[in-house]
Amino acid sequence: MSRSGRDPGEKLRTAKKRSTSSARWLQRQLNDPYVKKAKADGYRSRAAYKLIELDEKFGLFKGVTRAVDLGIAPGGWSQVLRLKCPRAKVVGIDLLPTDPIEGVTIFEMDFMADEAPAALEGALDGAPELVLSDMAANTVGHKQTDHLRTMGLVETAADFAIQTLAPGGTFVAKVLAGGTDTELLNLLKRHFTSVKHAKPPASRKDSSEWYVIAKGFKG
Repeated sequence: MSRSGRDPGEKLRTAKKRSTSSARWLQRQLNDPYVKKAKADGYRSRAAYKLIELDEKFGLFKGVTRAVDLGIAPGGWSQVLRLKCPRAKVVGIDLLPTDPIEGVTIFEMDFMADEAPAALEGALDGAPELVLSDMAANTVGHKQTDHLRTMGLVETAADFAIQTLAPGGTFVAKVLAGGTDTELLNLLKRHFTSVKHAKPPASRKDSSEWYVIAKGFKG
């Protein structure tokens, strides 16, 4: 043992464990049919199919002329939006850099920043019919903490949707296993005529993600 009380081989084992985990992730990516399909179809991520499948089930894009994509990077959901609603004005935001998408206004900034909502609304020049949020907080490995941090983002996204959506509009957000917290669920039910949870087939079975779909904004 070293003077610090740490086994000198500990770092090596940790690195080996990390590399094994990375190898498993890479192997899963290579064998994932959605990853292969995304490359063939020109989508930036397999997540595009989650939105496509949610639309097939819930009809998200009907009548959409303005849409907001919260957590846009790398851009798969906005690519789908542009394909399904070619005349719609689309605005996205993310902390991460996102390569340009034709017809999409992209803000590289923190959605939680005070100036973010006004920037998004200003770029739309009108109330959106659709607000999408695929945001999730960076995980720290503690299940309860990760859940709370992600739900904080969902709550902020829901507040933004309620403040900005056109009557009849739709809000879609990623939540974690267990679905939407009771308080937020009650809030959505007050403001929308229909609130449901779904896990699209493109969402990996071992993933804890689900989506909440709130339709028919009451205005």
